[in-house]
Amino acid sequence: MRSLRSILPRASAAFSIYCLPHSTNLHHHHLINTNHITSNSSNSNSNSNNNTRTTLPFCTSPENADDFPADLRREKMPEHVAFILDGNKRWADRRGLGSEAGHEAGLKSLLQVMGLCAKWDIKVATFFLFSSENWRRPKQEIEFVMKRFERMLVDELEDIKRKGIKISTIGEISKLSESLQKVLQQTKEATENNTKTHVIFAISYSGKNDLVQACQSIATKVRNGLVEPRDITEFLLERELETNITSNPCPDLLIRTSGEIRISNFLLWQLAYSEMYFTDTLWPDFHEPEFVRALSSFQTRGRRFGGR
Repeated sequence: MRSLRSILPRASAAFSIYCLPHSTNLHHHHLINTNHITSNSSNSNSNSNNNTRTTLPFCTSPENADDFPADLRREKMPEHVAFILDGNKRWADRRGLGSEAGHEAGLKSLLQVMGLCAKWDIKVATFFLFSSENWRRPKQEIEFVMKRFERMLVDELEDIKRKGIKISTIGEISKLSESLQKVLQQTKEATENNTKTHVIFAISYSGKNDLVQACQSIATKVRNGLVEPRDITEFLLERELETNITSNPCPDLLIRTSGEIRISNFLLWQLAYSEMYFTDTLWPDFHEPEFVRALSSFQTRGRRFGGR
């Protein structure tokens, strides 16, 4: 799950990087490492197509839109799934390819998973594409990833609209190129009325920075007499976070690919009660079968939120 490793290598599968320390009581976070429970495909030699044309393999056409995995139960599907896309560069390295090939393959997986979320009525899907720490990567690599992502948005806009997907972003978008900012804005405007699945791209995002800006906003309101200190609650703080763009800001399930077991500065507040699924599968190899395994694992969990 490197970040948009589906778009970027190492730090954030396609776009992600992370650095949260491991919890000393991982079982309290309902973590599952598929190393121990499933066979994974990280070492599989699946022959992913290396051609650079990215088509939205939304996996479904109108005639089979009602298809639903037999191993899953509709009534137990999560409403919000978050993804840390990791493993693009390792995927390319194992095939003797350049990192660009890994990012291309990661983009194809991103598009496919977006389509599956819409197909299976997952209401919100947040993808950690690029972390604030990812700016430390080689400039040439960052430029390739950003330009390729921009082209994907342009090329696939009609398919995205047709699938009823709404696009939003969180993160320091002002740090992106003017061209990418413009395309992102056009994409958001073109899909703002879609209601099937709300896809949120976390780009140049930091969970710590999100909390800082929320606290600064509340402090300003207190200083201006708009909020009393005694009125500051977790609900107020949550409304100040960037994820306030959706009515379901807290993921039910977090999926991270590539075998890493951490959340890397992603949605630190919002993941408090999320179920977590870790797989050795590299992001470019994360397709429907592994997604079904992750969702099936989620559906076996008992979510008590501290109760019994």
